[in-house]
Amino acid sequence: MKKRTVKPLLFAVGFMITSMFTMVPSIYADDFTGKTIVGISVTGNEAVPNDQITSVLKVKAGDTYDADAIKQDMKAVFDLNDFYDVQANFVEVPEGIQLVYSVVEKKPVKEITFTGNTKISANDLLTLVSTLKGAVVDNKSLHDASQSIEQYYHDQGYILAKVSNIAMNPDGEINFTINEGLVEGIVIKGNEKTKTSVISRELNIKPQQPFDAKAAKRSLQKIYNLGFFEDVNIKLNPGREPNAVVVEIDVVEKKTGSFTIGGGYSESYGFSSIVGLGDTNFRGTGNNLNVEFQHSYYKSLGTSWKVNFTNPYIDAKKTSLSISVFNTTGEYSDYGLDGDNTTLRSTYYRRSRGVSLTLGRPQGEYTQNYITLTKRKDSYLEYVSGPVNYLAGSSDSTYNADYNADYLKDNFGEVHSVTLAKVYDNRDNIFNPSEGKRLSLSSEFAGKALGGQFDFDKYIADYRQYFKVGSKQVMALRLSAGAATGHVPDASLFTVGGIDTLRGYEDDLFKGKKMFSSSIEYRYPIAKKIQGVVFTDAGNAWNGDYNLSELYYSIGTGVRVETPLGPVRLEYGHGSEGGKFHFTFGTQF
Repeated sequence: MKKRTVKPLLFAVGFMITSMFTMVPSIYADDFTGKTIVGISVTGNEAVPNDQITSVLKVKAGDTYDADAIKQDMKAVFDLNDFYDVQANFVEVPEGIQLVYSVVEKKPVKEITFTGNTKISANDLLTLVSTLKGAVVDNKSLHDASQSIEQYYHDQGYILAKVSNIAMNPDGEINFTINEGLVEGIVIKGNEKTKTSVISRELNIKPQQPFDAKAAKRSLQKIYNLGFFEDVNIKLNPGREPNAVVVEIDVVEKKTGSFTIGGGYSESYGFSSIVGLGDTNFRGTGNNLNVEFQHSYYKSLGTSWKVNFTNPYIDAKKTSLSISVFNTTGEYSDYGLDGDNTTLRSTYYRRSRGVSLTLGRPQGEYTQNYITLTKRKDSYLEYVSGPVNYLAGSSDSTYNADYNADYLKDNFGEVHSVTLAKVYDNRDNIFNPSEGKRLSLSSEFAGKALGGQFDFDKYIADYRQYFKVGSKQVMALRLSAGAATGHVPDASLFTVGGIDTLRGYEDDLFKGKKMFSSSIEYRYPIAKKIQGVVFTDAGNAWNGDYNLSELYYSIGTGVRVETPLGPVRLEYGHGSEGGKFHFTFGTQF
């Protein structure tokens, strides 16, 4: 006598990916067509009587083998809701075949185990299904437990995770098999200039790891924040294995290089020529290189130049390196006591030469630490206009200061400093944020021990927060405060006034060892790449104690336009001294 076991229907608490208790018609694997079923029996049942089981069977002894009918009988036995598993076994005998139904009775759950979970611990999963332990569970309880596990995975970002199977053995142990949805591979498309490694190093999702939607979203933000792309999208393509995916990153590159050449004339600078060359994605490496020359034919000014280079990844620890070398000349204003712009504004030429080197390294996903070494020399060049000629001495007694050689010695010379900074930034878009925040804390220590001429400490805190208002409008808040101690030269004092701090007032109108400024903006889209803004600013700088009752205020409006040369800002502010237009290239806070 030869026995064959056929498993035509796996009801054994099996949650396949597409549906619960999927029927597997392997009953058709052996051909018993035309043979007579000479007997029917049941094994594996202890609490449920045989006659209760056989009473739901339509196929009887003496019937001819019919695979579909047997399949329906197996479902009828399973629907009694007393069994976790129902199998059909066949034994060939000379007269035909013996049909034996093997069942696994439901028993109290003694132990719960998990297979396939790598991102969530068994203890965490056990808390989700702990009510099953000690209970005689039904199909609904198991379905609800499966849904709880999957929902917990989804809440953590693993949106492809599925309970692919649940099995219970005769000893009362339930095992949940989890398919976490692996990333089989990552494909990057659309980058013609940018090297693939520059994009892939920003990804928080990795091959052969479960797909994490939160990590994928953050990856897209980081890629877009590189500033090299107009658009970044992600697609999930089916993988070879069940529930696996191939992640496709599609980018649309934009121009990152710039070349500027021009000339002009002004009363302050005379005739001048300008040449600039830069690329924020130099040769597709992700490095930023910018070189700028300006030559003034006015005798005191000569040639100004600056070179900036940044490599955001110099090692496997994501250390960034920035170097800036500069030799620049500009016209600066001194407004006297309390920022008096009516009678005491004096202007002069100042040359600044130096070099700075900054190293940065991430601390977690959103925090970056920086250290900057700076060597800078500021020189007084020439008096331009106003009531005070620094070389000749004060011509206005209300200044109450001795603007002579001693003043120049106290305010112009070399500053050698070390600056430590910590920046937390989880903004969704660093160029035009709509949500998130940025907090920066920095401390600069300058000293003669470092080879400079001035001893001072300088501390700055800057906080920015962004809130979505409706679908595309944004409220933006900025608070900045600073304090300095020691002998702080003029070029290192805090300044408030102008488009970046206090609109409606002259640039750097208020100056001192302490500073406070704040801005609130309502930003709204006008057209593609054109944004409107309504704002209110407050701020001041002091040489004495903070006195927030002495803050200056302004309100205003403006537009921001994205151009091939970068963002352009045109804004009008109105304060206590009247109104003023501001124009600049560069991003907003």
